[in-house]
Amino acid sequence: MNTEGLSNSELQAAELVEQPVAADVAVEAPPLVEVPTPAPPMVVPSLDDSSLYIHRELSQLQFNIRVLEQALDESYPLLERLKFLLIFSSNLDEFFEIRVAGLKKQITFAREQAGADGLQPHQALARISELVHEQVNRQYAILNDTLLPALEKHQVRFIRRRFWNTKLKAWVRRYFRDEIAPIITPIGLDPTHPFPLLVNKSLNFIVELEGIDAFGRDSGLAIIPAPRLLPRIIKVPEDVGGPGDNYVFLSSMIHAHADDLFQGMKVKGCYQFRLTRNADLSVDTEDVEDLARALRGELFSRRYGDAVRLEVVDTCPAHLSGYLLKQFGLAESELYKVNGPVNLTRLFSITGLDSHPELQYTPFTPVIPKLLQNSDNIFSVISKQDILLLHPFESFTPVVDLLRQAAKDPHVLAIKQTLYRSGANSEIVDALVEAARNGKEVTAVIELRARFDEESNLQLASRLQAAGAVVIYGVVGFKTHAKMMLILRRESGEIVRYAHLGTGNYHAGNAKLYTDYSLLTADVALGEDVAKMFSQLIGMGKTLRMKKLLHAPFTLKKTLLDMITRETQLASEGKPAHIMAKFNSLTDPKIIRALYKASQTGVRIDLVVRGMCCLRPGIAGVSHNIQVRSIIGRFLEHTRVFYFLNEGDEKIYLSSADWMERNLDKRVETGFPVEGKKLILRVKKELEAYLTDNTQSWVLQPDGRYLRSSPTGNQNPRSAQAGLLDKLTAPLVSAR
Repeated sequence: MNTEGLSNSELQAAELVEQPVAADVAVEAPPLVEVPTPAPPMVVPSLDDSSLYIHRELSQLQFNIRVLEQALDESYPLLERLKFLLIFSSNLDEFFEIRVAGLKKQITFAREQAGADGLQPHQALARISELVHEQVNRQYAILNDTLLPALEKHQVRFIRRRFWNTKLKAWVRRYFRDEIAPIITPIGLDPTHPFPLLVNKSLNFIVELEGIDAFGRDSGLAIIPAPRLLPRIIKVPEDVGGPGDNYVFLSSMIHAHADDLFQGMKVKGCYQFRLTRNADLSVDTEDVEDLARALRGELFSRRYGDAVRLEVVDTCPAHLSGYLLKQFGLAESELYKVNGPVNLTRLFSITGLDSHPELQYTPFTPVIPKLLQNSDNIFSVISKQDILLLHPFESFTPVVDLLRQAAKDPHVLAIKQTLYRSGANSEIVDALVEAARNGKEVTAVIELRARFDEESNLQLASRLQAAGAVVIYGVVGFKTHAKMMLILRRESGEIVRYAHLGTGNYHAGNAKLYTDYSLLTADVALGEDVAKMFSQLIGMGKTLRMKKLLHAPFTLKKTLLDMITRETQLASEGKPAHIMAKFNSLTDPKIIRALYKASQTGVRIDLVVRGMCCLRPGIAGVSHNIQVRSIIGRFLEHTRVFYFLNEGDEKIYLSSADWMERNLDKRVETGFPVEGKKLILRVKKELEAYLTDNTQSWVLQPDGRYLRSSPTGNQNPRSAQAGLLDKLTAPLVSAR
């Protein structure tokens, strides 16, 4: 019997017909009309089944791959495409410094722990190596075969050595002699000159030599560390390189004149390489008396952590790359051979060329709501109604102005603020310093452990302390990630609280690049809650009950789970149920299991997750009602928005927290409600814009892959970021 193309139930029926029948068994004649055999019941896996979860590091790597894809998107200006390619490099550096280093550390100390996905660290590392090798090769192919030729058509050239003419060679020789050679210190390798300790991510060269030096040494090898103060790309004067923007790589100059550094020796080969080290700080907050002092000590050691990756130019011979691997204690799988400069992030310096504005995004001016444009007293505006801003489409200036006015206002008594990433010399810090000098009671809760901003935050703390502000370093064991500002002002004999709550950092630069919400409010209950939050951070005592504010690690996760459970219950009763949420990462197993249960019950769940997502959508019987999108575009998506239909009484929260264990269990975070029909409708529509994006959205598949959306049929192209840019920066919209 031909069974090709039959369904499972039809195959089972066919197998039954073809079974040999014993003589003593009566077989009923089949009915004249075939009755379909019901499909067997679906086997639904346990919600603890590891196959339902994606490994967090592999998911993070998928996000970085989506970033790299933008370099091929011809709808972006050319220099912006180059920028995406360089962001891929920068993200990958941090991925190795933190994520890969963490996995290697587990293996080194025999503390391998599998997450909900069941993947052991050594298994994850093998998959990471395979993926990264593939994508790095692809990155350099995009650079060499697509972006650099396209830039050359616009007279932006990186002149390789084989194309140097006589005039350029002479100029390079002079530049090398005058600017490079005096600073470089080559290190010959012999028993008295062991292999040097190289700084994390520094550019270096391994040189193979032939001959005997003045002291009779003939080790045959040397290292040239390239000083960090030297530019990695050097612009060639127009009278030498010709019209346009012409550049030469520092590495090319050193390759061309390595002989000059080893007089009397023959240079057989000179090859660039770069070492990436573990850059995660390991301060045991339980065992230190002074966190600031301990961090200062750790910041130096970050430059010399354990090796995690070696990049070498692809022309480097195997015996030399093998020698380097042995020096750093790395395996062959941790070697990355690249067709070009090993330190691509230094190319960021040319992505903002003044000579080529047409190759960059069209500038725009963030809008200030009309209510605030013509007001000399921002307090009077906020006292009448909440102000909600969506950056970068709407300006961050009102947040800075609020603090500036508070610093000067004789009625303001005190200012309290959390600072995570703000920069020591920002306008926000200037205003706090002014306020302290003007006699205001200024208290700053500074999170010293904000990764890669530790040094800046130490400087910030010193500056504020010098101005007379009280500086607190948060809570031991819990990073303070909440974004809060509280201003106490005396009005008509009473103290009135004004608050700012945000999803992003107090960093004016980031506010131009990241999408984030800011709420300016004089709501009495919210103001009291923010005051209680600061009391918990600064003083000591039991958890204080909040009226409106959700706060981690106490009520935020519990409330989220309760709201998911409520939608699940409503769906089980046959009522409409809907969850929409947007955040950066989803890794918390308890949250994921709750979402799976909600999906099984019939809750429609729409998630916009920029980066890591450990949930697998679209699995029959488990997550078939869940869709996950990732938006990659001009701005870094950073807003955290949580929506629950709640039987028609819609609830929307904005938050500083992602749905991750670290945020919900081990950090100080806030979640604050959006109130009033007008603001609720606004945020809901802005969230829905991301769910209907069909040009910059990537849809997560059950197997962990992401597929890019594109308009189908008669659909018009829709970009959430472009739509918000058009809408919120239009002149008429500023009247909102």
